Amino acid sequence: MHSSSLTGDQSATIQRQVVWKKNKSTLWHYRPKQKKYHTPLFLIYSLLNKPYILDLSQEMSMINAFTREGYDVYLLDFGALGYEDKELTLDDYIKKHIQKGVRRALLHSKASEITILGYCLGGTLAAIYAAIAEEPVKNVVLFAPPLDFKDSIVMKEWKRALKNKSLPVDALIDANEFIPVGAVKAWMKLFTAPITVSSYLSLLKRADEETYVKKWSSINNWANDHVPFSGAVLKKIMYDLYINNKLINDQLYIEKERVQLSNIQSSLLVVSALDDELVPPKMSKPLMDKSNSKDKLFKTVRGGHVTIAVKGSLPTFLINWLHERSSPISQIS
Repeated sequence: MHSSSLTGDQSATIQRQVVWKKNKSTLWHYRPKQKKYHTPLFLIYSLLNKPYILDLSQEMSMINAFTREGYDVYLLDFGALGYEDKELTLDDYIKKHIQKGVRRALLHSKASEITILGYCLGGTLAAIYAAIAEEPVKNVVLFAPPLDFKDSIVMKEWKRALKNKSLPVDALIDANEFIPVGAVKAWMKLFTAPITVSSYLSLLKRADEETYVKKWSSINNWANDHVPFSGAVLKKIMYDLYINNKLINDQLYIEKERVQLSNIQSSLLVVSALDDELVPPKMSKPLMDKSNSKDKLFKTVRGGHVTIAVKGSLPTFLINWLHERSSPISQIS
C-alpha cells in the first residue's frame, strides 16, 4: 500500500494511502488520528478540476477538518486522462470507478455502511450513483451540486447556441474525441467569464490584505489547473445534463438503467452557498422534492462556490448532522 502526501501543485497537508487504482483513478485513504465513527466518508469531486481544493493548505482543508472530527475519509481522485482514454464514458465513471471505489472503501474500512459526499459536479455524480447504488449508502451529503440546469445563469447564449446547433461543438468533439487541458481551460473561461471578472474585481478591492491575496492566489491557481476530458463524457454532460436537463426529469440512463432521484432514500443533506454564482441554490434545492428520503435537509451558508472546501473548519450543523448518522464508536462498543 503506497503512502504519500501531496506535493507541488497539489500541496496536501496530511498523509494518505492508496487503497485502489482503476485506470487513472486513485482511491486515497486519509486516516484520523483518533477514529470516532464506524461509518466512513467517501468523497467525490468534479471531473473538470483536480480535487486538491479539498486539501489546499493547513488552514484550508476540508479533508483535514473531517479527519479531526474522527472520520475515516476516502477520496476518489479521477486523475488526468490520456488520449488512450478518449472513449471513457459517464457510465464508466459511475459504474466502474465510483461504484467499485465505494465497494473497495467498504472492504478496506470493514464498515457495514458508508456516507457519500459530493462537491460541485462531484455532487452531480454522487446523486446519480446514489440513485442506482446497490451498496449500503447510509448518508448522502452534497455540496453545491448542479442538478437542475433549467435556469443555469452561466452563458445562456452558449446554451441556446448548443441547443439549436448553431455552434458546431459536436463536430469539434467528434473530430478530436479527446479534449486536452488547453481546450478545457479555454472552454471553462468562456462559460464562466462573468464570474471570473467578478473574482478579479474582488481581488482589486482587497489587494492590500496580504492574507486575502495569498488565499485568493491559491484558489485561483487551483481554478486554472484543469484536467483533460473525454469527448464522450463532455457530450453527455453537455447535452443530457446541461441542455436537456435529463437528470432532474428522470430521463438520464446509465448503462441502460434509468436514474430516478426518487430512489435516493438515504439520509440526505444538501448544502448551497448564498453567493455561489456558478451553482446557485436553485440548481441544487429541487432534489429535496425529488428524493424519497424521510430524513432530508437543505441548508444554505454564506460564501461562494468553494467556501466550504477552503474554510478549514466544518459548519456546526454539518458536524452535528453527521455525528447523529455515522454510528459513533462510543455508542456501539
